[in-house]
This record gives sequence, structure tokens and C-alpha cells, in this order.
Amino acid sequence: MRNQSDILDSLLVVEYQNGNKKALALLVKRWHSKFCHLAYGYTRNFSDAQDVVQDSWQTIIKKIKQIRDPNAFKSWASRIVVRKAIDRVRGNKFDSLENREIATEREEEPEPSDEGMRIKRVQRAIRNLPEKQQEVVRLFYSEAFSLDEIADILKISRGTVKSRLYYAREALKQILKTD
Repeated sequence: MRNQSDILDSLLVVEYQNGNKKALALLVKRWHSKFCHLAYGYTRNFSDAQDVVQDSWQTIIKKIKQIRDPNAFKSWASRIVVRKAIDRVRGNKFDSLENREIATEREEEPEPSDEGMRIKRVQRAIRNLPEKQQEVVRLFYSEAFSLDEIADILKISRGTVKSRLYYAREALKQILKTD
């Protein structure tokens, strides 16, 4: 069953496809911060995430009139953001050693609470997973996408999503057990 938010998105897509420019403005308003959060999960840099989302909106606006199923807006647009974020991260793999050291120092700053320390431990453990498992964990737990939506976003089967989640959980258990 679709929720009211998904129905509203579908209506806005149809309205924009029929020439209502205000519908696009509402879509941007509804999704921009969510897309920034999604992109940040990959880039780990707010500025890069904003750039990714800006590029993504250009693509979304250019291709939104071609969407055959307006109900698929959420996963279709999210897939664009994820792909652009992945491309951005792959392009930035060769950052200077100095930037990596600064990022590592920030990661290791102690949190004042036990809960904060546990969260940091889990985040570090997730970063130790293979990239494909990280993607699925991020989309499932952080972004709360369903298995079917993740399959659609990543263009893989539902079974592959389930498998990656299973192996990611098992790896996280091992990583966290040894920490």
C-alpha cells in the first residue's frame, strides 16, 4: 500500500508533465534535503553532497517528462542521486594523504556519551564493509528504503539485496565482536 507522500509525489510528477511548473518547485522542496542526506551518506562531505544533488536535479528535470510511471519517482530520482554520488566518490578516491589524515582524526574524536561512542563504532564498522554491502546497508537502515526500492535504485534483484544485507550483517557482527 502506498502512503500519502508517495501519492502526492506521483500527482506532482503528473502535474509537471502536464506543464505546471509549480509542481516541480514543490517536488524540489519536498526532496532536496532528503537527497542531500542520501548523497552525504556516500560522499561524507556536505559540499560534495550538495554538488551531487545539484547535478542530480539537472538530470531529473531534464528527464522527468519521460517517466512512464509517476509512482516510481522516489526510486527513480534516488537512483540518479546514488549513481552521481558513487561517481563523485570514485572521482575523489585520490584525495591527498593530508585530507585523509584530517578525516581520520575527526572520526577518532571521542564522543562524550556511551551511545555516541557506540554509534561511531558502528559507523566505522560499516565503512569496513565492501562498497556494495555499504550501499545496501545505508539505503536500508539510514534511508529506510524497502528491499524492492533498493533493488530498483541499484538495478539489482531483490534476492541480491537480501543477500548483501545478510552478509553485511554477518560481517558487522564479526567486526564489532573484535572491536
